[in-house]
Amino acid sequence: MRVARKKFAENKKDGENFIAETLGRLKMETKSNKAVASTDLVIEAVVENLELKQKIFAELDKVAPKHTVFVSNTSSLSIQEIASVTSRMDRFGGLHFFNPVPVMKLLEVIRIPETSHETFALLLKFGTEMGKTTVESKDSMGFIVNRLLVPYVHEAIKLLERGDASAKDIDVAMKLGCGYPMGPIELVDYTGLDTHKYIIDGWHKTYPENPLYEPSPMLDKYVKEGKLGRKVGQGFFTYQK
Repeated sequence: MRVARKKFAENKKDGENFIAETLGRLKMETKSNKAVASTDLVIEAVVENLELKQKIFAELDKVAPKHTVFVSNTSSLSIQEIASVTSRMDRFGGLHFFNPVPVMKLLEVIRIPETSHETFALLLKFGTEMGKTTVESKDSMGFIVNRLLVPYVHEAIKLLERGDASAKDIDVAMKLGCGYPMGPIELVDYTGLDTHKYIIDGWHKTYPENPLYEPSPMLDKYVKEGKLGRKVGQGFFTYQK
């Protein structure tokens, strides 16, 4: 709704109509067995926790129709590992959307070795029909964007942690020096410090010898204190709720 109001700032009536029409096309369901009973495509978007994602898909696999395609919106975890608990690995893939979804045009479409050509073609078509620009990626850690973005953001946190520069100056430097619309500290506040910690902890567990994924004590402290970023009003910066 926030995105719609911003998009239709000059015509509130059109914005209200857009919101009403959009919500009118949605059907809410809190029971997963009912939600997937007649579903062609299931997209999961829970927190970046492998065990939780596997638990959800294992349960859905028992009740969803055989033709239903399963998709994870994970930004960092192995699609193949998530899919391994199901009996439909040929009908499993990844659709990584970017936040905020109504505004960001990119959609990463990920396939695992078992993904059928029909399934992958369906996912690409689904993305383009939504108006997204799709890019194809194999099931490698972080896919394309986050494989490049997460180490960059993490190094910015370490820069701040060492006292080499302030959060404000880090962001200003990257915005004006590289032409980025948002600095790395502001970005991690926007996406969530807890989400970044989930990702970096998982990568460190997989590649413990890689210094790029070394945990940050400052990040760990902030997350433990509940300073998760913009969504709670406090991260590396303070925000008005």
